Amino acid sequence: MRTTIREVAREAGVSPSTVSRALSMPGLVNSVTRERVLRAAQRLGYEPNRAARGLITGKTGNLGLIVPDLANPFFPSLVKGVQARAREADYAVFLADSDEDPAAESDLVRVLAKQVDGLILCSPRGREEDILTLAATTTLVMVNRRFGRVPSVVFDNSDGIGQAVAHLAALGHKRVGWVGGPRASWSDRDRIRALRAATAAAGMDLYVAGHFPPQFEGGVAAADLIVAAGVTSVIAYNDVMALGLLGRLRDRGLRVPQDISVIGIDDIQMSSMSSPTLTTVSLAKEQAGRAAVDLLLSLLERPDGVRKPRRELPTQLLVRGSTGVAPTD
Repeated sequence: MRTTIREVAREAGVSPSTVSRALSMPGLVNSVTRERVLRAAQRLGYEPNRAARGLITGKTGNLGLIVPDLANPFFPSLVKGVQARAREADYAVFLADSDEDPAAESDLVRVLAKQVDGLILCSPRGREEDILTLAATTTLVMVNRRFGRVPSVVFDNSDGIGQAVAHLAALGHKRVGWVGGPRASWSDRDRIRALRAATAAAGMDLYVAGHFPPQFEGGVAAADLIVAAGVTSVIAYNDVMALGLLGRLRDRGLRVPQDISVIGIDDIQMSSMSSPTLTTVSLAKEQAGRAAVDLLLSLLERPDGVRKPRRELPTQLLVRGSTGVAPTD
């Protein structure tokens, strides 16, 4: 049988209403009484009814998490970070997939906003004006995108791309290609800006192959353009696309890294299992999920704003088997 609030009240020697206040609004109960109630609840194994508590506090005890593509192996680690931190804070997480569709993303925010206390938007694809409208109606945090005053958690793309370009330059590469991701992706725009600056500073030629789906097939589709461009190295928008590049380059008879070097971004688990293993810019995905929850909880506690609504996480180049000395002409 589930322990009731009346049983906790009898154990603690207080009224049921005092137990309710001690558990849902502890600031309204003196510390001695609150401690007595908490000890009684712990002894009896009492777990508050989330729905009933919501009626009292006006809070659901739920957080929403929207990602553009659950099949993309970048997101599971981030989701794990969100869920782990939310669980520590006694929140449940509602997860939804927008399928890379900005309209579906906005619809999901509107639906979930009625059922959660706050939302985390991962790599949102919507227009800035649309996201600003949504942010005005519900408490939300973006991950992997930044603009205006919307709270966000991002990765230091500039430093990560800079490390990748410096690595290629040290190996003697003079020509580098870029295989871009979705046209609506903020990360793609941020990374190409960093890449243009880094290659210019290093005196390297840059070839931009264009925008491709952020999937294995996108890398396959871009590979022939990369070969035709005559570059000796290529950086892909993400690891999954880089793996597609590796496969197609192998089919074309090119050796990696002897003929061309390949770098990905994300450090997904498969990147260390490929042949050759993939050099990649590692992103702290699980840490980003936890940081997003921390920021969201801070906003829920202080609706008037937090001191640092923007958080940037470091990136790190991991050198593996897919990069090597530039081939001689």
